[in-house]
Amino acid sequence: MRSVRVFFIGGLLAYRALFSWLSPWIFIPTLLVLPVFQILLFAFVGRHAGLESDEFYVIGNAVQSSSTPCLAAMTMAIAGERYERTLGVVLVTPARRVPMFLGRALPVVANAWACSLFSLLVGGTLLGVGIHAGAWLPVSLVVLVGCLSCSALALSLGALALRLRDTSTLTNITYGVLLIVSGANVPLAALPAWLAAIAEWLPLTHAIAAARLLAAGASFDRAAGLVGRELLLAVGYTTVGLLALRYQEMQSRRHATLEVA
Repeated sequence: MRSVRVFFIGGLLAYRALFSWLSPWIFIPTLLVLPVFQILLFAFVGRHAGLESDEFYVIGNAVQSSSTPCLAAMTMAIAGERYERTLGVVLVTPARRVPMFLGRALPVVANAWACSLFSLLVGGTLLGVGIHAGAWLPVSLVVLVGCLSCSALALSLGALALRLRDTSTLTNITYGVLLIVSGANVPLAALPAWLAAIAEWLPLTHAIAAARLLAAGASFDRAAGLVGRELLLAVGYTTVGLLALRYQEMQSRRHATLEVA
Protein backbone atom coordinates (compact mmCIF):
# COMPACT_ATOMS: atom_id res chain seq x y z
CA MET A 1 0.00 0.00 0.00
CA ARG A 2 2.83 2.40 0.80
CA SER A 3 4.42 1.80 -2.61
CA VAL A 4 1.08 2.51 -4.29
CA ARG A 5 0.81 5.84 -2.43
CA VAL A 6 4.37 6.71 -3.39
CA PHE A 7 3.64 5.86 -7.02
CA PHE A 8 0.45 7.88 -7.44
CA ILE A 9 0.53 10.63 -4.81
CA GLY A 10 4.29 11.08 -4.86
CA GLY A 11 4.32 11.29 -8.64
CA LEU A 12 1.51 13.84 -8.68
CA LEU A 13 3.17 16.02 -6.03
CA ALA A 14 6.49 15.92 -7.89
CA TYR A 15 4.76 16.96 -11.11
CA ARG A 16 2.90 19.80 -9.40
CA ALA A 17 6.18 21.00 -7.93
CA LEU A 18 7.78 20.82 -11.36
CA PHE A 19 5.30 23.35 -12.77
CA SER A 20 4.69 25.34 -9.60
CA TRP A 21 6.95 28.12 -10.86
CA LEU A 22 5.52 28.10 -14.40
CA SER A 23 2.48 30.10 -15.46
CA PRO A 24 -0.07 28.87 -18.02
CA TRP A 25 1.30 31.50 -20.39
CA ILE A 26 4.52 29.51 -20.57
CA PHE A 27 2.89 26.08 -20.57
CA ILE A 28 0.39 26.81 -23.36
CA PRO A 29 2.76 28.35 -25.96
CA THR A 30 5.50 25.78 -25.32
CA LEU A 31 3.49 22.56 -25.18
CA LEU A 32 0.38 23.40 -27.22
CA VAL A 33 1.04 26.23 -29.66
CA LEU A 34 4.65 25.50 -30.65
CA PRO A 35 3.96 21.91 -31.83
CA VAL A 36 1.18 23.17 -34.12
CA PHE A 37 3.56 25.67 -35.72
CA GLN A 38 6.12 22.89 -36.09
CA ILE A 39 3.55 20.86 -38.02
CA LEU A 40 2.73 23.83 -40.26
CA LEU A 41 6.39 24.60 -40.89
CA PHE A 42 7.35 21.13 -42.10
CA ALA A 43 4.09 20.65 -44.00
CA PHE A 44 4.59 23.83 -46.03
CA VAL A 45 8.26 23.03 -46.60
CA GLY A 46 7.18 19.61 -47.83
CA ARG A 47 4.59 21.16 -50.14
CA HIS A 48 7.09 23.63 -51.63
CA ALA A 49 9.71 20.94 -52.18
CA GLY A 50 7.17 18.45 -53.52
CA LEU A 51 8.11 15.79 -50.99
CA GLU A 52 5.66 14.04 -48.69
CA SER A 53 1.95 14.65 -48.15
CA ASP A 54 0.48 16.88 -45.47
CA GLU A 55 -0.72 13.77 -43.63
CA PHE A 56 2.88 12.52 -43.42
CA TYR A 57 4.01 15.68 -41.61
CA VAL A 58 0.90 16.12 -39.47
CA ILE A 59 1.07 12.64 -37.96
CA GLY A 60 4.86 12.51 -37.73
CA ASN A 61 5.25 15.86 -35.99
CA ALA A 62 2.19 15.39 -33.77
CA VAL A 63 3.60 12.15 -32.37
CA GLN A 64 7.13 13.59 -32.17
CA SER A 65 5.87 16.65 -30.29
CA SER A 66 5.27 14.41 -27.29
CA SER A 67 9.05 14.37 -26.81
CA THR A 68 8.99 17.98 -25.56
CA PRO A 69 7.09 17.32 -22.31
CA CYS A 70 8.55 13.82 -21.98
CA LEU A 71 12.19 14.82 -22.21
CA ALA A 72 11.99 18.13 -20.38
CA ALA A 73 9.57 17.20 -17.59
CA MET A 74 10.90 13.72 -16.85
CA THR A 75 14.52 14.88 -16.79
CA MET A 76 13.75 17.89 -14.60
CA ALA A 77 11.65 15.75 -12.25
CA ILE A 78 15.01 14.31 -11.17
CA ALA A 79 17.45 17.11 -11.97
CA GLY A 80 15.19 19.70 -10.33
CA GLU A 81 15.56 17.96 -6.99
CA ARG A 82 19.30 18.35 -7.24
CA TYR A 83 19.16 22.00 -8.25
CA GLU A 84 16.79 22.80 -5.40
CA ARG A 85 19.01 20.94 -2.89
CA THR A 86 16.22 18.52 -2.00
CA LEU A 87 17.62 15.40 -3.66
CA GLY A 88 19.31 14.24 -0.48
CA VAL A 89 16.02 14.41 1.42
CA VAL A 90 14.32 12.37 -1.30
CA LEU A 91 16.99 9.68 -1.41
CA VAL A 92 17.27 9.16 2.35
CA THR A 93 13.62 8.17 2.54
CA PRO A 94 12.88 4.44 2.95
CA ALA A 95 10.55 4.54 -0.05
CA ARG A 96 11.36 2.13 -2.82
CA ARG A 97 13.08 3.70 -5.79
CA VAL A 98 11.03 1.97 -8.52
CA PRO A 99 7.58 3.34 -7.56
CA MET A 100 9.17 6.67 -6.60
CA PHE A 101 10.67 7.37 -10.02
CA LEU A 102 8.10 5.55 -12.15
CA GLY A 103 5.35 7.46 -10.35
CA ARG A 104 6.93 10.68 -11.56
CA ALA A 105 6.67 9.42 -15.13
CA LEU A 106 2.91 8.81 -14.97
CA PRO A 107 1.72 12.46 -15.10
CA VAL A 108 4.45 13.24 -17.64
CA VAL A 109 3.11 10.53 -19.95
CA ALA A 110 -0.47 11.78 -19.50
CA ASN A 111 0.56 15.35 -20.27
CA ALA A 112 2.59 14.35 -23.34
CA TRP A 113 -0.26 12.18 -24.63
CA ALA A 114 -2.80 15.00 -24.32
CA CYS A 115 -0.46 17.53 -25.98
CA SER A 116 0.29 15.15 -28.85
CA LEU A 117 -3.38 14.47 -29.55
CA PHE A 118 -4.10 18.20 -29.37
CA SER A 119 -1.40 18.83 -31.97
CA LEU A 120 -2.77 16.06 -34.18
CA LEU A 121 -6.32 17.42 -34.00
CA VAL A 122 -5.48 21.11 -34.49
CA GLY A 123 -2.73 20.56 -37.07
CA GLY A 124 -4.92 18.17 -39.06
CA THR A 125 -7.84 20.62 -38.95
CA LEU A 126 -5.73 23.54 -40.17
CA LEU A 127 -4.25 21.53 -43.05
CA GLY A 128 -7.39 19.63 -43.94
CA VAL A 129 -5.99 16.26 -42.91
CA GLY A 130 -8.81 14.11 -41.62
CA ILE A 131 -8.50 10.89 -39.66
CA HIS A 132 -11.35 8.43 -39.84
CA ALA A 133 -13.38 8.35 -36.63
CA GLY A 134 -12.71 4.65 -36.19
CA ALA A 135 -8.95 5.22 -36.36
CA TRP A 136 -8.74 7.71 -33.50
CA LEU A 137 -8.83 5.11 -30.73
CA PRO A 138 -5.98 2.91 -32.09
CA VAL A 139 -3.96 5.98 -33.06
CA SER A 140 -4.41 7.35 -29.53
CA LEU A 141 -3.21 4.04 -28.11
CA VAL A 142 -0.12 4.13 -30.32
CA VAL A 143 0.63 7.71 -29.26
CA LEU A 144 0.35 6.62 -25.62
CA VAL A 145 2.88 3.83 -26.18
CA GLY A 146 5.21 6.34 -27.85
CA CYS A 147 4.92 8.63 -24.84
CA LEU A 148 5.82 5.72 -22.57
CA SER A 149 8.98 4.90 -24.50
CA CYS A 150 10.04 8.54 -24.76
CA SER A 151 9.54 9.06 -21.03
CA ALA A 152 11.59 5.93 -20.42
CA LEU A 153 14.43 7.44 -22.44
CA ALA A 154 14.10 10.64 -20.40
CA LEU A 155 14.37 8.56 -17.24
CA SER A 156 17.76 7.36 -18.47
CA LEU A 157 18.77 10.95 -19.22
CA GLY A 158 17.56 11.96 -15.77
CA ALA A 159 20.05 9.54 -14.25
CA LEU A 160 22.81 11.60 -15.81
CA ALA A 161 21.42 14.62 -13.97
CA LEU A 162 22.97 13.23 -10.80
CA ARG A 163 26.40 13.92 -12.27
CA LEU A 164 26.02 16.55 -15.01
CA ARG A 165 25.75 20.26 -14.31
CA ASP A 166 23.50 21.07 -17.27
CA THR A 167 20.86 18.67 -18.57
CA SER A 168 19.00 21.20 -20.73
CA THR A 169 21.59 20.93 -23.49
CA LEU A 170 21.36 17.16 -23.41
CA THR A 171 17.56 17.14 -23.69
CA ASN A 172 17.65 19.70 -26.53
CA ILE A 173 20.13 17.58 -28.48
CA THR A 174 17.99 14.50 -27.92
CA TYR A 175 14.91 16.40 -29.12
CA GLY A 176 16.74 17.41 -32.30
CA VAL A 177 17.83 13.83 -32.94
CA LEU A 178 14.27 12.57 -32.57
CA LEU A 179 13.03 15.35 -34.86
CA ILE A 180 15.25 14.16 -37.70
CA VAL A 181 15.92 10.48 -37.11
CA SER A 182 12.55 9.18 -35.87
CA GLY A 183 10.95 9.44 -39.30
CA ALA A 184 8.74 12.36 -38.33
CA ASN A 185 9.96 14.53 -41.21
CA VAL A 186 12.49 12.42 -43.12
CA PRO A 187 11.49 8.93 -44.30
CA LEU A 188 13.75 6.29 -42.83
CA ALA A 189 14.47 5.03 -46.35
CA ALA A 190 16.01 8.42 -47.17
CA LEU A 191 18.43 8.29 -44.22
CA PRO A 192 21.92 6.79 -44.44
CA ALA A 193 21.88 3.11 -43.55
CA TRP A 194 23.76 3.62 -40.28
CA LEU A 195 21.38 6.38 -39.21
CA ALA A 196 18.32 4.32 -40.09
CA ALA A 197 19.75 1.49 -37.99
CA ILE A 198 20.04 3.87 -35.02
CA ALA A 199 16.45 4.99 -35.55
CA GLU A 200 15.26 1.44 -34.92
CA TRP A 201 16.51 1.76 -31.33
CA LEU A 202 15.07 5.21 -30.65
CA PRO A 203 11.66 5.99 -29.11
CA LEU A 204 8.81 7.23 -31.32
CA THR A 205 10.20 5.74 -34.55
CA HIS A 206 7.89 2.73 -34.49
CA ALA A 207 5.01 4.70 -32.94
CA ILE A 208 5.10 7.20 -35.82
CA ALA A 209 5.13 4.43 -38.40
CA ALA A 210 2.26 2.62 -36.68
CA ALA A 211 0.18 5.81 -36.37
CA ARG A 212 0.58 6.48 -40.11
CA LEU A 213 -0.55 2.96 -40.94
CA LEU A 214 -3.63 3.19 -38.74
CA ALA A 215 -4.53 6.68 -39.97
CA ALA A 216 -4.38 5.34 -43.54
CA GLY A 217 -7.03 2.76 -42.67
CA ALA A 218 -4.90 -0.28 -41.86
CA SER A 219 -6.07 -2.70 -39.21
CA PHE A 220 -4.41 -2.79 -35.83
CA ASP A 221 -3.01 -6.24 -36.62
CA ARG A 222 -0.77 -4.72 -39.29
CA ALA A 223 0.61 -2.20 -36.81
CA ALA A 224 0.86 -4.62 -33.87
CA GLY A 225 4.48 -5.51 -34.62
CA LEU A 226 5.51 -1.85 -34.59
CA VAL A 227 3.61 -1.21 -31.37
CA GLY A 228 5.27 -4.24 -29.79
CA ARG A 229 8.72 -2.93 -30.68
CA GLU A 230 7.85 0.43 -29.16
CA LEU A 231 6.75 -1.28 -25.96
CA LEU A 232 9.97 -3.27 -25.84
CA LEU A 233 11.93 -0.04 -26.14
CA ALA A 234 9.89 1.41 -23.27
CA VAL A 235 10.71 -1.58 -21.07
CA GLY A 236 14.37 -1.53 -22.09
CA TYR A 237 14.91 2.18 -21.47
CA THR A 238 13.04 1.98 -18.17
CA THR A 239 15.30 -0.82 -17.00
CA VAL A 240 18.40 1.06 -18.08
CA GLY A 241 17.16 4.24 -16.41
CA LEU A 242 16.40 2.61 -13.06
CA LEU A 243 19.74 0.79 -13.01
CA ALA A 244 21.56 3.98 -13.97
CA LEU A 245 19.77 5.92 -11.23
CA ARG A 246 20.78 3.32 -8.67
CA TYR A 247 24.39 3.37 -9.83
CA GLN A 248 24.59 7.17 -9.91
CA GLU A 249 23.04 7.36 -6.45
CA MET A 250 25.71 5.04 -5.04
CA GLN A 251 28.48 6.94 -6.82
CA SER A 252 27.16 10.28 -5.59
CA ARG A 253 27.08 9.05 -2.02
CA ARG A 254 30.58 7.61 -2.34
CA HIS A 255 32.11 10.78 -3.80
CA ALA A 256 29.94 13.29 -1.91
CA THR A 257 28.56 14.80 -5.12
CA LEU A 258 24.88 14.25 -4.44
CA GLU A 259 23.93 17.92 -4.42
CA VAL A 260 26.92 19.47 -6.13
CA ALA A 261 25.46 21.53 -8.93
